[in-house]
Amino acid sequence: MPEPRRGLRHVERAMGTVFSFDIRDTRTPAIDSALADAVAWLHHVDAVFSTYRPDSAVSRLARGTTALDACPAEVREVLDLCEQVERATDGWFSSTADGSLDPTGLVKGWAVERAADILRAAGAHHTCVNGGGDLQLGGGTAPGVPWRVGIAHPHRPGELCTVVTGHDLAVATSGTAERGAHILNPRTRTPVTSLASLTVVGTDLTTTDAYATAAFAMGPDARDWLEGLDGHEAFAVTRNGGTWHTRGFPGTP
Repeated sequence: MPEPRRGLRHVERAMGTVFSFDIRDTRTPAIDSALADAVAWLHHVDAVFSTYRPDSAVSRLARGTTALDACPAEVREVLDLCEQVERATDGWFSSTADGSLDPTGLVKGWAVERAADILRAAGAHHTCVNGGGDLQLGGGTAPGVPWRVGIAHPHRPGELCTVVTGHDLAVATSGTAERGAHILNPRTRTPVTSLASLTVVGTDLTTTDAYATAAFAMGPDARDWLEGLDGHEAFAVTRNGGTWHTRGFPGTP
């Protein structure tokens, strides 16, 4: 009788980026089905929340051609989460940073976390779901073996600036290397350039990703805010190439 296959990997393009699934558990029909459901979920999120699709619920809501009550239930859920994060960050995270409705600063992390939940419910407990460099990690690479996640150096292509190590983590990085200075200061609506890269580590990617965006927008004030934030740690590379990290950062600078 053949031995059960361990591990399953899949790459999917959605939401304008690349998502990858790395499942280290023994492959089962339930896990195969859950992976298909997780992929379908990402495409559903894209259809509902894309600001580039004029027919998406969020685009229609932003134009005023539909009402919130007429949108899928996920839209209200995400907007409520955006309000919670905006309060927690004193407005440094905003779904209207450029003057129009755009909750995508929270949506990707939320979608990845939900995809990881789908896999876990099917019995996959050692997983990595990666959405454009933001990761929800379940368990380890094997029982008792931690994940090791390399963070790309924003100034030195092909090099790492740090490695995050641990179990059951969320890892989110905001920066300028891939898309330039695209994160806005919500108070001035101007691009933030004082940092080149900021990685935040927590347990759930929804808030971890949003906090990375908010902290990046804070610029020089980010370190003090992050030091006082329970359950999250961070590593930053400045515009000039300097680095700093919070006291409990689970990595190797």
